[in-house]
Amino acid sequence: MKTFPLLRILIVLAGMVCTFSTPAMALVEININKGNVAPMPIAIPDFVSKNGIGAQISAVVEADLKRSGLFAPVNHAAFIDKNINPDQQPNMQNWTVLNAQALVVGRINQEADGRLRAEFRLWDTYAGKQMSGQQFYTQPENWRRVAHIIADAIYERITGEKGYFDTRIVFVSESGTKLARKQQLAIMDQDGANVRMLTNNANIVLTPRFSPNRQEITYMSFEGNQPRVYLLQLETGQREVVGNFPGMTFAPRFSPDGQRVIMSLQEGGNANIYTMDLRSRTTTRLTSTAAIDTSPSYSPDGKRIVFESDRGGRQQLYVMNADGSGQTRISFGEGSYSTPVWSPRGDLIAFTKQAGGKFSIGVMKTDGSGERLLTTGFHNEGPTWAPNGRVIMYFADAAGAGGPQLHTIDLTGYNEQVIKTPGYASDPAWSPLLE
Repeated sequence: MKTFPLLRILIVLAGMVCTFSTPAMALVEININKGNVAPMPIAIPDFVSKNGIGAQISAVVEADLKRSGLFAPVNHAAFIDKNINPDQQPNMQNWTVLNAQALVVGRINQEADGRLRAEFRLWDTYAGKQMSGQQFYTQPENWRRVAHIIADAIYERITGEKGYFDTRIVFVSESGTKLARKQQLAIMDQDGANVRMLTNNANIVLTPRFSPNRQEITYMSFEGNQPRVYLLQLETGQREVVGNFPGMTFAPRFSPDGQRVIMSLQEGGNANIYTMDLRSRTTTRLTSTAAIDTSPSYSPDGKRIVFESDRGGRQQLYVMNADGSGQTRISFGEGSYSTPVWSPRGDLIAFTKQAGGKFSIGVMKTDGSGERLLTTGFHNEGPTWAPNGRVIMYFADAAGAGGPQLHTIDLTGYNEQVIKTPGYASDPAWSPLLE
């Protein structure tokens, strides 16, 4: 049995012993590389518990899977089996008759030390085989995280790819009218739950970004009317300025190893891209043009950087080596391109495109080929990738809406959804999977 520290909690993960069925390679699976995939029917009865927490956890699991667009939970009202015993092999005919290709059953118990023990089993109903079985221990207040972890385990077992549900989003929370808009940094679970403010609304904040390996974010703030890049420790609230540069610093982002921050530094009427080593605080200049070079983003291996530049007369996307050499333009379509971000898979670059009076979120291959627009609207901007590279979040401000909202869309261009927040929201950044 292995233990994994999760911030200030402890969750224990172990494979469950199944005495009545030998887990086998199941027939049920989703090939998510086929484009627009028909959602798989899956049945998720309320997890057994004494105080209702089981139903809450299974509801979050169900909502996560449904929101992915790959699963279609069966309506509980259609269930034939109303009382599920997780320790017994289900009557598969009662689920196949409902066309449920997979079944999830579970139990939540309160241990003597106060912790919750959550266990679940995933069944292939047509093969009659258990596909997965795990159990977790955690403090009661962390029950939502257990639900997300279970959803990730189910997603990975059926699709063959890592899930993205046990993650967080940092974003700019906005309130007030457009002429008197107030902004705060905020953080929440990827489904919009557990919103927490990280700053007050005294200063404008922009472009928060997660560190890939620490509970830390970098962002831009206009404190004292001077734009600066900051580092913020999420656990302690400790904050510091990244460098003391004479001009405006903006568009910060971490390197894949978390040891550097890459950003733009304004000098006169132009801006160039710099990196700063967070240990030595030394800076390295990567571009040197009489243009505005900004919004840099590393490839997952840290060897290349994509950025936007108006050196050709309007904003286009360029790729260069990590040392600044080999700067090459990759976007050549009509309109302007901005806010590029490299996919965690390394195969695609997401971007914002402005053309014909509208804004689109799109993707292209890393050499600029294969451009596809996923969604177009009045004002769509700021894509950020889920850690599995399968889903993109962005913010959209519809005409007459009063303010921006967060949206998600998958790489097929389908399954576009609104992520509800307490107020208006912009500039989202997706965390890596929590550990």
